[in-house]
Amino acid sequence: MADKPAKIQKIRLDKLDQTDTRIDSAEEYENRLGKLQKELLHIQQTYWHEKRRAIVVFEGWDAGGKGGAIRRMTEPLDPRGFHVWPIAAPTAEEQSKHYLYRFWTKLPAGGTFAIFDRSWYGRVLVERVEGLATKEQWKRAYDEINEFERLLTDDGVRIVKLFLHITPEEQLERFRERLNNPYKRWKLTEEDLRNRSKWDDYVKATETMFDKTSTPNAPWTAIPANSKWFARLAVLETVTKALKEGVDVSPPPMNGNVARIAAKVLGVETPQGG
Repeated sequence: MADKPAKIQKIRLDKLDQTDTRIDSAEEYENRLGKLQKELLHIQQTYWHEKRRAIVVFEGWDAGGKGGAIRRMTEPLDPRGFHVWPIAAPTAEEQSKHYLYRFWTKLPAGGTFAIFDRSWYGRVLVERVEGLATKEQWKRAYDEINEFERLLTDDGVRIVKLFLHITPEEQLERFRERLNNPYKRWKLTEEDLRNRSKWDDYVKATETMFDKTSTPNAPWTAIPANSKWFARLAVLETVTKALKEGVDVSPPPMNGNVARIAAKVLGVETPQGG
């Protein structure tokens, strides 16, 4: 008898522990961050050489720390091997086509990562809550999204989906910080402020999204993000673990022709193996 697929545990936002997220010192944070960034660079090099593809999806609350986490994730990477796609409202032309169309055009080429700062899940989150999609449209979208992701994973794409969760109280503090900081004020929008009044609606939509679209090949990971340091480390830990699973990330052996030419031109014995 074939093994049953592993049951995916339901994610409930109010059950995420925001208290056990303390990082003892800046030194600890920087050390752990540096090690994870170096590991991710090695993973990227493997994906580049083997022409593997990966997608990392970021969803979460306004001011949840997505941008900061993406910056720490991409800092060590070769810029030729990834693209960050910030997703805003669709254009008039995109609205006239199927909502997944604009994401098909942003899928990663061989050897690269595509990082989405918000994604196709807008159909079942903001479009659902704000009435920008009909009930029939957003309810149909769960199956459409699952099939979209299944097509990608069947084709060898690794998908990592992250939701950064902060509490309403933490969001309020971050909004106040943005309002009082001239260099961050631009981040605060009317929509951010309006959306707070629909917090419970967004919680309901988000947890339904988890239930309907967390699949064995593309599961959701919800990260407690009240602590920015903790969240950034958790993002990197989740991404590195998912991308290296079943992948040999050791350096490839040196090309034999390159080794022979280097030995002749440089006059040195070249290293053997990886």
